[in-house]
Amino acid sequence: MEGDRPAPTSDERVRAVLQAGDVGQAVTDLLRSLGPEVFGFLRGALGNDGDADEVFAATSERLWRSLATFRWQCTLRTWTYVIARHEVVRFLQGERRHKVGRVTTSALEEVVAAVRTETLSALRSEKKSKVKALRDELPVDDRTLLILRVDRNLQWEEIAHAFLPDVDSPTEEEIRREAARLRKRFQIIRKRLADRAREEGLLPR
Repeated sequence: MEGDRPAPTSDERVRAVLQAGDVGQAVTDLLRSLGPEVFGFLRGALGNDGDADEVFAATSERLWRSLATFRWQCTLRTWTYVIARHEVVRFLQGERRHKVGRVTTSALEEVVAAVRTETLSALRSEKKSKVKALRDELPVDDRTLLILRVDRNLQWEEIAHAFLPDVDSPTEEEIRREAARLRKRFQIIRKRLADRAREEGLLPR
């Protein structure tokens, strides 16, 4: 029965649209399907949002220009990564997009912008999750110190009040000493987190 047929794959959907003669829609479908992971690949390879943005746009343009002649000797995913990798090489060799030529279509620009925005948002969320996981590795007092200083932006003297055992009437000297101790502790925590972030690939080494 027709209802038992498996849903068409991404390649099949794009191929059907191409056969119908709508190259623009085929490229749009392809970019919406594979764009986020390809943009993430470019961002990881180039290590810079601006460079990844430029190369992703160039990759999208080249897909637009060549999809109609794609010979289906591999999957669209493989072919898209081949093009992306070639665009990385061109970029690193100094061949900027103006040498390729812009595709003057608002449809392409809109889908590229949408994919870029969605991907960066997802990557930022993922990075925040990883940073939170690194924070969670810290002892409670260290996490408390980070939150009060970084997230709540309290002054050191204010934080000292929270850490001193005598909360009612600490002396000015006690507050000063505790604030100094907490500043030093904060620097140690920051270095520890930075080292762990580098181990996890969240910061450059």
